[in-house]
Amino acid sequence: MRDKKTILFVCQYFYPEVFRGNDIAFHWAEYGHDVHVVTGIPNYPDGVFHKSYGFFKRRHEVVNGVCVTRLPIFPRGNSKIMLMLNYFSYYIVAWVYILFHAINHKYDFVFVQQLSPVMMSAPGVLYKKLRKVPLYTWVLDLWPESLSAAGGINNKYILGGFKRFVKSEYKYSDKILTSSKSFDQSIMEYGEYRDKIVYFPQWSDGSSVSSGNGIIKDNMNLTNILKQKGIDEAKVFDKDSFKVMFAGAVGEAHGMECNLQAALLTKERKDIKWVIVGDGRRMSWVQQFVKEHGLEETVLTLGRYPSETMPLFFKKADVMLVSLTDSPLFNLYAPAKISSYMAAGRPIIASLNGEGAEVVKDAECGWHVAPGDAQSLAKLVVRLSETAKETLAQKGASGRAFYEENFMKEKCLRNLDEIVGC
Repeated sequence: MRDKKTILFVCQYFYPEVFRGNDIAFHWAEYGHDVHVVTGIPNYPDGVFHKSYGFFKRRHEVVNGVCVTRLPIFPRGNSKIMLMLNYFSYYIVAWVYILFHAINHKYDFVFVQQLSPVMMSAPGVLYKKLRKVPLYTWVLDLWPESLSAAGGINNKYILGGFKRFVKSEYKYSDKILTSSKSFDQSIMEYGEYRDKIVYFPQWSDGSSVSSGNGIIKDNMNLTNILKQKGIDEAKVFDKDSFKVMFAGAVGEAHGMECNLQAALLTKERKDIKWVIVGDGRRMSWVQQFVKEHGLEETVLTLGRYPSETMPLFFKKADVMLVSLTDSPLFNLYAPAKISSYMAAGRPIIASLNGEGAEVVKDAECGWHVAPGDAQSLAKLVVRLSETAKETLAQKGASGRAFYEENFMKEKCLRNLDEIVGC
């Protein structure tokens, strides 16, 4: 290990919220570095503060050797107004906190995990300006493109305001880490930053959260996990059915309309089951669609579970589904769930275009259909249900090999250590 470092880690989200940045902070602490995370009170994705956290509870704590400061913010709630209050409250409070914190605290460098919103990077930029230390920014969401594509906001003055945040972030970052190679074209619109950009992909989150939170016991299996929600494992994962599994966020961008239309086309094939493990803003629509079209036997919504349990679910699937709505922005993304699917050794159906489709193609671990083409998706699922298990297993094995070569967490973290000089 190199010399011990003191590290300021800035991100609105942190454990028990599940993001890859948790792994980074814990990794550095494990190797003896002093890591201070400045984050908000955890409330993602439910929109309410996590149990045992609040304005006057657990605002300062040490988690796996990481010193965590949780700043008071508005929870996300379930409306756009609350979401904006959530975004701006962290930006304002964190900016003021860093302004005073920088007076008496000197770190060797700042690391920003920049998810949505882009304003969460501003406190890190401020510290870099005040203390003249290196700033490393990991870009996982493109703004203001995300605001326009997912939020439907196209006001030029609003978008222009967010572009100023982005411009400042890229200008002052010593290195700009990107989770998708296609992000380069957007970043380069703000300046000649080719020498700053470093590809730094996401890894599987299947083991990224410690089971010490009491949710998962060492001896707990999938049967017990499902039983807690009143779900009979035998009815969902019977051995005679072909199971197509979608796991993760169920949002506006995830092509659920196409997926459900494909499930409707295979309605009469009772041996084909579409299993959704996750939750999100479109879940109520999904459940209503299932009810209106009588798909209760073939479309099963299981809800959300801790990330460390996901490998137990993936093992039960015959094929995993990753889907995105077709748009210039979403085509730049390689969804993180692809690496998780690969890590589990499961074959993949990619109903998306752009970088995500290219990753699946390069890994030779699955099949591609055009996003929004429900008929082709349904035909592919029917064909795969009649394909030899050995063929599916070979695709899954190819994905696992590609993951070990390109996305293995330990390799990614060692690479990061080289980038930041840890």
